[in-house]
Amino acid sequence: MKKFVMAALGGTVAGIIATTQVAGPLLAEESARSSNVYEQLDLFGDIFERIRSQYVEPVDESKLIEAAINGMLTSLDPHSSYLSPDDAAAMRVQTRGEFGGLGIEVTQEEGFVKVVSPMDGTPAAEAGIEAGDFITHVNGESVLGLTLDQAVDMMRGPVGSEIVITVVREGEEEPFDVSIIRDTIKLTAVRARTEGSTVVLRVTTFNDQTTPNLESGLAEQIEAAGGIDKVNGIVLDLRNNPGGLLTQAIKVSDSFLESGEIVSTRGRNPSDGERFNATPGDLAEGKPMVVLINGGSASASEIVAGALQDHHRAIVVGTKSFGKGSVQTVMPLRGDGAMRLTTARYYTPSGRSIQALGVSPDIVVEQPRRQPAAEEETTTRPRSRSEADLRGRLNNDSLTEDEIRQIEEDRAKAEAAARLRVEDYQLAYAIDILKGLSVIATENTDQ
Repeated sequence: MKKFVMAALGGTVAGIIATTQVAGPLLAEESARSSNVYEQLDLFGDIFERIRSQYVEPVDESKLIEAAINGMLTSLDPHSSYLSPDDAAAMRVQTRGEFGGLGIEVTQEEGFVKVVSPMDGTPAAEAGIEAGDFITHVNGESVLGLTLDQAVDMMRGPVGSEIVITVVREGEEEPFDVSIIRDTIKLTAVRARTEGSTVVLRVTTFNDQTTPNLESGLAEQIEAAGGIDKVNGIVLDLRNNPGGLLTQAIKVSDSFLESGEIVSTRGRNPSDGERFNATPGDLAEGKPMVVLINGGSASASEIVAGALQDHHRAIVVGTKSFGKGSVQTVMPLRGDGAMRLTTARYYTPSGRSIQALGVSPDIVVEQPRRQPAAEEETTTRPRSRSEADLRGRLNNDSLTEDEIRQIEEDRAKAEAAARLRVEDYQLAYAIDILKGLSVIATENTDQ
């Protein structure tokens, strides 16, 4: 016992000596760092005072300080920024699902504004703006050299007013102008419909409405189909969904998972990390799922896709997602402004970060570009003739009326599926996967 005590005491003493020997240089280094920070703050004060007193025109001091704050935040990463009182109020309205504007989510890349995704049913989407487009000019004025907030301010304006943006698009040789009429953006967070025997849940954003919309929409489609047994699977369409609230991404993932981790966040301090786990209950009752993603799927969309992919709950189809793997915290500031600050990275259940990498689909399926209307007309094949078109043909008397009706219904479904392949090839591909899985499941049940 005495030896144990002495050994422990010796370790403690040695630790004290080591700490004492290192503490001097560390304290001196910390003091020098603090002194340098104060010198830099004094320099900032000197510059501010000289601008205020000697600039060629009078300056708005509050705007000057706001610009300095915003410059400090935007120097960190593309997603940190200062929100003026007006911007902070607009952001709070946007998370509730209704706001004025064009309907695009943007970021900044190489000095230009890059479209993350157009939002469904908005003026930007109807004007043909696509994920990955670069906006170089707004009403003829270049956005090069502006901050993202300044460029966004140029795109804002009264509802009903016209804006012309100049777009550079991959695959197009020359920039081109797009005219858009600003409108009030009313986002329907989730649109639900049924294609054949498949329920399609189109999730456009993650705001306060998302989970309630998803739950009610799915329930309505299941009831209309005659019960969950009549449904062969679920397509969760997250294409061109720029993200939104982390809490909603967790709830949507939880809607289809019975247990396990959904996402974890890790900040600067290990103690700040959080893990979010699923609770029992699957709205789809185990029916197979396909998640659709593309380059416009970002942030919260990637959390959902990554969670369902890692748990093998869904097959992910489409193209690589945007790759925004960071979490921003909006912190209120005095004067009703706010600060959007990147405070953590998030990780999928398997521990992978998708930052700058994106979620890779299990099956890569490109969406073909739509042909111009005139070109589509020239490529339309003439209707082929069949035995049924011939005058005096024999009737098929080997089938009952019910059997003939069933054949005609099946043919109508197949033709609708063929039309869908032209209109939305990725979605048609996802539905075909679920049809195949349904056939396999039926055959295994019969054996």
